[in-house]
Amino acid sequence: MRLLSTAITLFGVAVIIFVVIRVVPGNPIAMMLPPGATEADIARLQAQYGFDKSIFEQFTIWLGGVVQGDFGTSISLRQPVSALVLNRLPATLELSIVALVIAVVIGGTMALTGTRWRNTRKEGAIDVSTGMALSIPDFLWGLVLILLFGVLWPVFHISGRISPALDIDFTTNFYLFEALLRLRFDVLGDLIGHMFMPALALAIPLSAIIAQLLKQSLKETMHLDYVTLSRTHGYGEYHVITRDALPNAILPTLTLVGVQFTFLIGGTVIIERLFSYEGLGNMAIDAVINRDLPLIQGIVILFALIFTLVNLAVDMLYVVLNPRLRHA
Repeated sequence: MRLLSTAITLFGVAVIIFVVIRVVPGNPIAMMLPPGATEADIARLQAQYGFDKSIFEQFTIWLGGVVQGDFGTSISLRQPVSALVLNRLPATLELSIVALVIAVVIGGTMALTGTRWRNTRKEGAIDVSTGMALSIPDFLWGLVLILLFGVLWPVFHISGRISPALDIDFTTNFYLFEALLRLRFDVLGDLIGHMFMPALALAIPLSAIIAQLLKQSLKETMHLDYVTLSRTHGYGEYHVITRDALPNAILPTLTLVGVQFTFLIGGTVIIERLFSYEGLGNMAIDAVINRDLPLIQGIVILFALIFTLVNLAVDMLYVVLNPRLRHA
């Protein structure tokens, strides 16, 4: 049933994006025409990309190709869309995963600290910090980080994914994971130096959400009977929070993290542009500027597929970790 729902969702996204980008004013063929192009040249290109047919016929042909893994040919880059998208996807996934790890570490630490020092000034300071982190969007955090650590104190790279001077021949586009597996710590350090600021900009607002929800769940759990019983056995507050309260309090946060991770991937569009990071989001902006309809469609469908798969994985993991649902 869930797979059917996923298929319907993807089909709906495909219909909406296909229709919307075709009713927007502008001719995507115009950028391909040389000076002095004739009407015959225009007609030839329109026929080549199928723009001479009705929207319904174009959609039917395109959807048939998508089912077979063919997303068409990019108008601006003259290359298969599937190859272009899959070439950039690893960079975006690595950036998103690193940002998620940073957000979980920061948010989890703040939640545990706020719970440990609840009803004190330290908890108030943490609440103020999370409120500030959440009120500022990720791209503004990116500008602040560029100013601090790229201009005033230049310790991180402010653009690109890897330094061109490095001598390494990657076999995949997952540079970070490949450098780690090959124990190339020089390359790993350079990649992290390029990735840290955009990942941190994405992570700060998400870490605030994680901290707020997890702290609230922990505070509610701390009043339950089994937690009180653990205290009577002489265990310290840190043991009670991490060993007894946290396993149950973390389940709602897990669902939130899964949902927010999809938004985090979507947020890479602006952040990648801001840091000139060679990922899928940066390519998406170029595709929109150039009105590259096949490339826009391929990127949106891939984003939608990632969103649905992540949500499906989170739902399955929630069932596995929740005994009440597992035995239902």
